[in-house]
Amino acid sequence: MKKLLTEFKDFALQGNVMSLAVGIIIGAAFQGVVNSLVDNVLSPVIGLFAGANFDGLYVEFLGVNLRYGAFITAVINFVIMAAVVFLIVKLVNGVVKNQPEPESTLRKCPYCFGEAEKAATRCPFCTSKIEAMPALEAASVDQPSST
Repeated sequence: MKKLLTEFKDFALQGNVMSLAVGIIIGAAFQGVVNSLVDNVLSPVIGLFAGANFDGLYVEFLGVNLRYGAFITAVINFVIMAAVVFLIVKLVNGVVKNQPEPESTLRKCPYCFGEAEKAATRCPFCTSKIEAMPALEAASVDQPSST
């Protein structure tokens, strides 16, 4: 039982799980802001053109009120949330794209084309003898010269 609790604690406190939890909480709070914007600002403005309270628009069908105004409000909420998420993802991708990629410490074996560390003297896949390359000097070299 103690091992199970330890494993659960390790899982729950991982960086990804905590980031996801924070994202969900912030997303829920942001959804409240968007709902307020649509319900209190956009719906009344659109309601001016419809001639009635936008959320109160409905059609009676077989004795049932179909509230299409509430549905349109939900669609507007979705579009705003999707646009904001799109812009945030686009911003984050732009920041990540501008980051320099870390220099690879691997190179291709000239015999089997497996990846080996630059400082390795034998390929870990085919065990062929390969020329060792200092990691800093080998940054621009794709394949070592075969001997």
